[in-house]
This record gives sequence, C-alpha cells and structure tokens, in this order.
Amino acid sequence: MTALDDAWLDRAFALAEQSIGVSDPNPRVGCVIAAGNGAVIGEGFTQAAGSAHAEVMALADARARGIDPRGATGWVTLEPCSHHGRTPPCCNALIEAGLTRVVIAALDPNPVVHGRGLERLRQAGIEVLLAGDAHAARCRELNIGFFSRMTRSRPWVRMKIACSLDGRVALADGRSQWITGPQARSDGHRWRRRASAVLTGVGTVLADDPRLDVRLVPTALQPLRVVLDPRMRMPTRAAILRPPGGVLWLHAQADASSSTPSTGALPGVECLALPSEQHGLSLPAVLDELTRRQCNELHVEAGPRLNASMLQAGLVDEILLYQASMLIGPGRPLADLAPLADLAQAPRFALHDVSRFGDDLRLLLRPRHA
Repeated sequence: MTALDDAWLDRAFALAEQSIGVSDPNPRVGCVIAAGNGAVIGEGFTQAAGSAHAEVMALADARARGIDPRGATGWVTLEPCSHHGRTPPCCNALIEAGLTRVVIAALDPNPVVHGRGLERLRQAGIEVLLAGDAHAARCRELNIGFFSRMTRSRPWVRMKIACSLDGRVALADGRSQWITGPQARSDGHRWRRRASAVLTGVGTVLADDPRLDVRLVPTALQPLRVVLDPRMRMPTRAAILRPPGGVLWLHAQADASSSTPSTGALPGVECLALPSEQHGLSLPAVLDELTRRQCNELHVEAGPRLNASMLQAGLVDEILLYQASMLIGPGRPLADLAPLADLAQAPRFALHDVSRFGDDLRLLLRPRHA
C-alpha cells in the first residue's frame, strides 16, 4: 500500500457513502480509476438494484471524459463481483477495460463471490492488492447489514431510542413529542435512510400515529415499514399505511373463524400471518421473513414492551440512543425489562460512538458479548 492507495481508497469510500438510500439490498460500493500518473480518470458508486455497480459507473465516467482506461489502476471498496446476478460480473468489465492493477478494501462476504472476484482478476494478469484490516473494517461498518445477512443469515438490528436524562421515552400518558431537538431528529432520519426496513409495534402506532418514513433528509428509497400487530388492531386510517414507501402488516396466524382486513384500498400495503408466541409474534420468525426479503439493516422504533422483548431475546445488535438534556420524572421507560436478582445479570454495552446534536447526545452502543 502506498500513500496514493490510501488517498484514493478514502475517495472511493466517500463515493460509496452516496449509495446509502440508493443501492439496497446491494452493498454500498465506491470505485476510483486513475491513470499511471495518478490522475483520476473515472469515479462511480453503486446505483439502484439492477443498475450499474461502482466499477461499471467509474469505467463509464472515464469513457464519458474521452479517456481510455487501459493500463489504469482501480480502487474499489468491496471485491468486484464475479457472478451474473441482476447485472454482469464487474470483474469482466475491469478485465475487458484493460486495467493492470486493482486495490480492494475488503473481500465480499457473499459466498457466491468471496475470493472468486480477486482470483479471476489475478488469472487475467491484473495485479490485485488487499488493502488491510483498517480499510476492511471501514467497509464492514458501511455495509454492516449486508455483511450480517451474508454471514449470519439475518439483518443487523439497530434499536433507536430517544429518552430523557432519567431514561423516560414519554410522559405517563404517552406523550413524547418532542423529547429531542430538531438536529437529533434529522440525524434519526439519516439512520432510517440507511435501513432496509423500519420496525414498530401496534402499541406505538395507536399511541403516536407515526409515519416512520424518511422525510427530513433526501433519499431515493424509502425503507419498508413493518408493523407487528398480532390481533390486527391497527386502524386502516393510520398514518404509517400511507405513502411514500411500502408497508408489511404482520399479524398472528388466525383460526378459520378470523378474517383479515382488506388492503385493496391501501396501495403498497401487504398483510402477512406469522407464528405467534406467548407475548406476541415470534420475533425470530419476523427476522427470518425480513431476511427472505433481503433486508440488510433493520431499524427498530418501538415502545417499551417491544424494546424489552427484543433486548431480552438477544436480537439487538446495536442501540442508537438519543439522550435529551431534560428530566421527565414519572413516565414510560425505554424498555419494560424484567427485574434482576443481581446487578451481575445486567446486560452490558460497549460505547461505540458519542456525538452531540444541539443539546442532545447520541450514543451508539453494542452488546459487550458481540
């Protein structure tokens, strides 16, 4: 690795970030192509599913500038794909373009690709360099949901909570608008934009009537909104059932005497029955269904009961906690957790990041066992 390699990989990662809210369920990838003198001749990032990947976009950019990329070097944040999916293999495009060197930040976790793209490039006589652990970790963080789905067969589950200094998410009567300020709320929408799906429970819908779409920041895609509603209590006039974006309305598997409300007048809304457990829908079944739908990052914005259920089931990979500089007193907790017999039983979290938004703090926490 040279200083130039590091610099152009940094640029490639900046491009890859532009795939957020665009490329899902495909990974977020950026590519830079430079001539032998180090001058950039093409750049690109992965487009919507079924459209061009980063490498193809960068090659097209070079050709649009009237530059032949033969003999050039490419820097790409994820191993170029080697299989026919919705699009042809990116390896083939780089080989046919005549590149002589490719620097890759991380291997693709998809078992269909893993290592095969790198090997195909080498077999074609291209010098291939893996950039090292720091760049690989950066790629995993940017694509944490894609890596999770490929390696664990389930989405990365992020639980978003906004609470007061004393850990309350609402007044005792359920009112919660607004605990955090506008800067924190806009940041929350940036995290929604990252997600393939936003999950909530019917209790939150009945109490707050949220939309749970992305509207405070620009996005090309809206996440799928998922409502857990075992007994189908959500009214068809609920704001979450309206566009933009689709809705997956999950309910319990019913007996022959039960009926499911018609969603014919609700475009983009799908009802689906899943197995239930003692206290609601089977959460593993929910995650299995979302994995089947190629969900990478699952963003949970729910109430104390569903939060507690997911935490106690060990299904939360990350907590996105916005802490407001206020005290509420008696009110609703961030999670209705069961009492502990001893502090040693308390789940522990590692602090991954702290940021400030106005008078609010954002804490990113991950379970220590992970």
